[in-house]
Amino acid sequence: MTLIDQFSTQYGLVKKIDAFGYLDYLKKYTDEPRKHGKVVLVTADTPLKASRGEGKTTTTIALIDALRARGVDATAVLRQPSMGITAAGSKGGASGGGKSSLSHPELIDWGLCGEMAAIENAQNLLVSFAEKAVDDGLIDTILVPRVSEVPSRSLRQIAVDRGKGDVAEQVVLTPTCELMQIVVLSRSMDEVAERVSKMVAGTKDGKPVTFGSFVDLWRITGILGDAVKPALTETVNGSPVYVHCGPFANVSLGIPSLVSVEMACALHDVVVVEAGYGADAGAQKWLDIACREFGAQWPSAAVVVTRASTWRDDPKLAWRYPFHVHRLENLGIPTFPLVNLWDGEDDRIDTLRDTAASLDLRNPIIGNLFRDGGQALAPQLDGFVDALNSDIAGVSGGASAQHADKRGSHKGIGLVEDVQWIAANVYGVPADRVLLKDGFADSLASAAELCKGVGTSIDDLAVVAVKSPATMTDDDSAAAGERTVTLKKVDPHLGAGVVHVNLTTSLTTPMPKIV
Repeated sequence: MTLIDQFSTQYGLVKKIDAFGYLDYLKKYTDEPRKHGKVVLVTADTPLKASRGEGKTTTTIALIDALRARGVDATAVLRQPSMGITAAGSKGGASGGGKSSLSHPELIDWGLCGEMAAIENAQNLLVSFAEKAVDDGLIDTILVPRVSEVPSRSLRQIAVDRGKGDVAEQVVLTPTCELMQIVVLSRSMDEVAERVSKMVAGTKDGKPVTFGSFVDLWRITGILGDAVKPALTETVNGSPVYVHCGPFANVSLGIPSLVSVEMACALHDVVVVEAGYGADAGAQKWLDIACREFGAQWPSAAVVVTRASTWRDDPKLAWRYPFHVHRLENLGIPTFPLVNLWDGEDDRIDTLRDTAASLDLRNPIIGNLFRDGGQALAPQLDGFVDALNSDIAGVSGGASAQHADKRGSHKGIGLVEDVQWIAANVYGVPADRVLLKDGFADSLASAAELCKGVGTSIDDLAVVAVKSPATMTDDDSAAAGERTVTLKKVDPHLGAGVVHVNLTTSLTTPMPKIV
């Protein structure tokens, strides 16, 4: 029996792994054999439509199958999808497709091992405690929303008549909720409990009241006992894949849990991490939140996925793909363009390579991964493997070391200044074209006062850009010198240690596409 087997439990067709316990054991017993795997970030072009992905999961699965075929000990860490939005996988979930899919995609698309449900139940129980606290006179407003895995437009904003006036409540999707963020970012059950205790239940006479002041936290952590454990499954070709935590990089973090990635790095040489939506969303949040503020590993390489049609067929949006690739390269991350072909697009390969060369991109990796799987990628990965093995891709040294100053924490930087930095570096919009919508200043002032009430500066929270998944700016089709980003409102999540800033078009409770 291996060490990791001692922390694993069979759970139906998959295994659940006590990543908290395993990583803690490695820290206490440093002589235990372990690996120090390098992280590869798979991200994508900004999709033309929010409901149509570019193929990140399909690419991630094909990539690890191809690497393993070349003798590289590679694995992937995927996010669990939101069952309601994917219509239980009917529009495409988070399990790839064709020859680039997981062995039991129905498990992933239909709730896996109940992690989403447990997080939903735990946060809704917190709201129930908050409702009782209103009855007991401990708070007079409720600030934490109820959550649901299945979306309902009618429940986005509701008011409950308590006989003493209405109390406003809100319902958001489970992957977007603060408790999901806490599970993503925590490295122990004690940290989960500490962060839950810092969640603001509501206010009393305008002053914030945290759950830790009136809730027995074991009631919440007990619900999460299995939800904090990553699941181990595999591809149809037998490559190991870990699945943990939620999607939605447009309105939340959109990354897998930090412990699932750290655990995978201790077990494998290369760990491919999938981040939600485009490089302006999931990749931005992996780099600027997970790495910059919470100590996750900086990627040794990145793959930016696109469709041939997304890249080439809309001239007004064609700037976005090379912008993403060059941005990551400028951070010292060797970045490889990958074109995920649809059927009937094989004749575009030569033209796509010529276009990539004209844009000063690396030679693109191109293939129909649904049809051909990892076999399409394996012969094209020489440059990719060289980058992983070279000093250029070194986690702490090589050419990437000169970019270390770009990885520093943004804690203490003013919130608006921080968002202006994101707009300039991630969306290509300078500070003078970051606009403040009417009411934003009041929203920021209220949020800052709430933070101050619990002894925290809002400027010490990591910024979560809440935005449309299909746009980087207010209008991506505008001329480069006319693009703007408008800031709309601010919402601190003090338990998670992040602050949401709504910009461009955003919808926290989207509805599923009928297919």
